[in-house]
Amino acid sequence: MDGYSLFSEKASMDLIKVLLVIDVRLIGNIFASVLEDEADIKITGCVASLADALKIIQEQEVNVALISVGLPDQSALELTRSIVERSPSTKVLALGLSEDKKDALRYIEAGAVGYILKVSSLNELMEIVRLANRGEAYVSTRMAGAMMERLSNFARMFSAVETRLTEDVRLTAREIEVLQFIGDGLTNQEIAARLVVEVGTVKNHVHSILEKLNVSNRDEAASYLAFTKR
Repeated sequence: MDGYSLFSEKASMDLIKVLLVIDVRLIGNIFASVLEDEADIKITGCVASLADALKIIQEQEVNVALISVGLPDQSALELTRSIVERSPSTKVLALGLSEDKKDALRYIEAGAVGYILKVSSLNELMEIVRLANRGEAYVSTRMAGAMMERLSNFARMFSAVETRLTEDVRLTAREIEVLQFIGDGLTNQEIAARLVVEVGTVKNHVHSILEKLNVSNRDEAASYLAFTKR
């Protein structure tokens, strides 16, 4: 496993077991060292890949997973969703976000309970980890407003899709795959790279999806994802 063992044994108290997933090993080591100095925090692992992170989640108890948004190929979002699905008790925090509210919303929608901005201090990092462990979500006032607006938009989109949806709507396996990528916020170019196809092919799939669902944009199409799991 691309990680390391913990630095020292700690008393058997109610420690916050933290997993770090950071693509730059040196930075991961620094974060681990700082967090491990806290009396109530125990580092369960520091890894750089989705596979190694999921292995630890499966084998050990993890209370809080700190996931760097700098992981390549959108894998931070994928990992967030995977942890939420496989280990619902593990609280996910997105590490290193910019102040762009759209970025934060993507991770919150994927299941993260909070985030640490690039400009956050170490004290703020510790406090957010502890809040997450207590089951308290961390969002700024600005982000709370954006979330309420987003929820309102989703409610309208779900209503519109459910009204328009008929039993005759049948998406192909590839169209459902493209739709999932749309829900992840990927562009046509990014989807084409994932599927190893031409951008024009992705555009054709997107056009077909919008037409079949009788919706006018990608956001409305993405809101159909919930219906595919019914």
